[in-house]
Amino acid sequence: MRSGSITGAAALLHISQPSVSRLISDLEESIGFKLFVRIGRGLTPTVDGKTFYHAVEGMFMGMDRLEEFANSIKNSDEVEISIGTIQSIAAVELPRAVAKMHQSSNDVRFMIQSRNTPAILNSVQMHQLDLGIVGRSPPYEGVEVLYQKSVPYVCLVPENHWLADQVGLVDLNMLASTEEFVTFGGAFPESMMSIDPKLASTLRNGSRLSATNMPVSGALVREVNVLAICDPFSAEQTVMGGGVVFRPILQNLTYHVAIITPGQERLSRSAMRFVDILSTQIDQRVAELQKYLEATST
Repeated sequence: MRSGSITGAAALLHISQPSVSRLISDLEESIGFKLFVRIGRGLTPTVDGKTFYHAVEGMFMGMDRLEEFANSIKNSDEVEISIGTIQSIAAVELPRAVAKMHQSSNDVRFMIQSRNTPAILNSVQMHQLDLGIVGRSPPYEGVEVLYQKSVPYVCLVPENHWLADQVGLVDLNMLASTEEFVTFGGAFPESMMSIDPKLASTLRNGSRLSATNMPVSGALVREVNVLAICDPFSAEQTVMGGGVVFRPILQNLTYHVAIITPGQERLSRSAMRFVDILSTQIDQRVAELQKYLEATST
């Protein structure tokens, strides 16, 4: 109908003329009426054929519009991603992931808030944030977990401390009664890191310093010349500031980090792509950390 001839149709479809004739014959047999009649050396559409063509053409026009609409969705990156993050991820890992996305997607906007885990969890549950990066062990009620990772806590040590040059694992039980640690205060339950209550009590009794913020703990280690138990991400931030090193701990104290959302159905493709970037980056950082801890523990 579009080309006006069997020859033209064969050229458009990149098939042979007999194949076009066979396709027309098969279609006529399937629908039960003639589409064309032969007049002279050419084909002329029947009345039924013209009616059928207009219906099919309308269907194809609708398909073309659907394809255009799908392409507009696929090529549109005009979206805002709202993120709530704990402090340990906010200063290094999150900015690195944002930088990768910022360079490749010009129309993606980020709205980032730094909060503690309970506040982030509450905001995600209330659909106030697209993504939450939290630092507490599961379960996370009322949200969907997109990614989670468990890593060991480490011991922050001033670089001029006698422990700084030692090899092997740091035994907190041996140090608790002789060394001062920055402890965690009432707002940071010891159960979050699976620390033995008796050990936690000994650490508190021997300390005059308490901080619920890990970066603050790191700064106190540097300035006051005391020790601290710290998650590895905050430890890296502290080491970047100089004057501090970190060592692996004998006790099995576990730090959890997770990326949560109200539900994947609420997330844009850009938000899901960002989750992939950040989770891959955290995996790489954890792998590097584990290699370092293994090397310094022997």
